[in-house]
Amino acid sequence: MITKTTHKVTGALREFLRLESAGGLILVVSAILALLLANSPLADAYIQLLDLKITVMVESFGVSKPLVLWVNDGLMAVFFLLVGLELKREIVEGDLSSPEQIALPAIAAIGGLVVPAAIYWLINRDNPEGLNGWAVPTATDIAFALAILSLLGSRVPASLKIFLTTIAIFDDVAAIIIIAVFYSGDLSTASLAAAGAGIVLLFALNRLGVQSLAAYLIVGVFIWLFVLKSGVHATLAGIAVAAFIPLKGGDDHSPSRHLEHILHPWVAYCVLPIFAFANAGLPFAGVRLDAVVGTVSTGIVMGLFFGKQIGVFGMTALMIGLGLAKKPERSTWPMLYGVALLCGVGFTMSLFIGGLAFEHGGFSNIAALKIGVIAGSVASAFCGWLVLHLSLPKAE
Repeated sequence: MITKTTHKVTGALREFLRLESAGGLILVVSAILALLLANSPLADAYIQLLDLKITVMVESFGVSKPLVLWVNDGLMAVFFLLVGLELKREIVEGDLSSPEQIALPAIAAIGGLVVPAAIYWLINRDNPEGLNGWAVPTATDIAFALAILSLLGSRVPASLKIFLTTIAIFDDVAAIIIIAVFYSGDLSTASLAAAGAGIVLLFALNRLGVQSLAAYLIVGVFIWLFVLKSGVHATLAGIAVAAFIPLKGGDDHSPSRHLEHILHPWVAYCVLPIFAFANAGLPFAGVRLDAVVGTVSTGIVMGLFFGKQIGVFGMTALMIGLGLAKKPERSTWPMLYGVALLCGVGFTMSLFIGGLAFEHGGFSNIAALKIGVIAGSVASAFCGWLVLHLSLPKAE
């Protein structure tokens, strides 16, 4: 008998895939628009918009940052809040709730993390400044990747979409750990203590059975502010807040699911496209040859295109070959290879991690970052689509 919980989980997954697919197409349009503006007579206006300083102050306490950093530190915290809510739901009652379900995508994701990082390191081992970008090709952009799958319509088995989604979720978890450990700045003990006090308050609200989303979100805003000032990247506050918002509530009401439902369209249609618009613009006129064919851009392209497919498909084949896991239902080896290729679509998350890695690296490294991420992601997207188009059953 199919339970009410199963219906909810299945419905949430369908909604998630639908929104991510549509949002991915908007994401691509936003990135193209940013590139066009950055190389048009409106380039100065585009740059001035991103550099526009916005200040929010209460007495002498507040935040003053350019618009692009409000997007990267603020809006992306909302994205990670949604990731945290999805991760919590999947762990408690979804595809990550049992070892049998998570083994294959988890090991595949590990392969997709280690191999691209190793390839990037090998190419940049003699470039100390470039080495800081080792994590850039380890990311997968779930919105962009699912948008490519959506182009193939009903020919794609649901199990294949779930497999790709689960790998991307593990990638997001890895990104959270990488940002926290490797890309946090000088730490402020006082700000960290204040953020810690906020987390203790969230824990108390959870244990007391408080169901009000407003209570958690108000405390969450203060946690975000103190994390921002602590030197730890502010987006991690989103994950911390998500962990304490109740998944189960009285009268069949789930604050966590309710917030997830609210955030999905905003993140898919606004947050990620705005991030792409603010970060994908690259004026080609100022780009030197070493940014195009240098070790940073080459390492990113090779890591995303070759590293991801080798790592994901290699570990998937190993797990299935050893009898430790089964192929997703109705999938074939060429289909799994196509999914492995799509995992090389790093785009949003690769740009985000790269922005942290090369925050003080100058225009040359930022240009190399954007060139590498766009080239590697486009190559992975096209080849992944082509392999899946040729290997999936024909539409009836």
